[in-house]
Amino acid sequence: MSFPEHPQTPGNYGQPPEHSGMRPGNGMAIAALVLGILAILLFWTVIGGALLGLLAVIFGIIGARKARGGRAPHGVMSIIGAVLGGLGLIASGVIIAIGASILNSDEYKNFDDCIKHADTKSERDACAKDFDRELND
Repeated sequence: MSFPEHPQTPGNYGQPPEHSGMRPGNGMAIAALVLGILAILLFWTVIGGALLGLLAVIFGIIGARKARGGRAPHGVMSIIGAVLGGLGLIASGVIIAIGASILNSDEYKNFDDCIKHADTKSERDACAKDFDRELND
């Protein structure tokens, strides 16, 4: 009496049998791609671009290393996710740098001081016009 298929032994428990035709997945590649796309779409929210972009890069590197080692498929998907995440991260960095330079400028400090001392809407409008004129000169 022979048994062509025997139950899994404890040594390989939890892994698909070799003849099942199932391939191991690469969840890191999928996560990297999804987070990379979200980082590109939400880069202007800074938190979305920076946080999601960083996670996409990390997951993309892990997924690509798994794929290169032959332990998972979708190596290209991992790389695309990491690249998109990197672009989102860079775009968020540019937005942060521009915002910081504007907030630290003398023009903004003058505008902020003017708004603090303005009591009416017309005075605040005058502050905004002065700020716009200072920026464009």
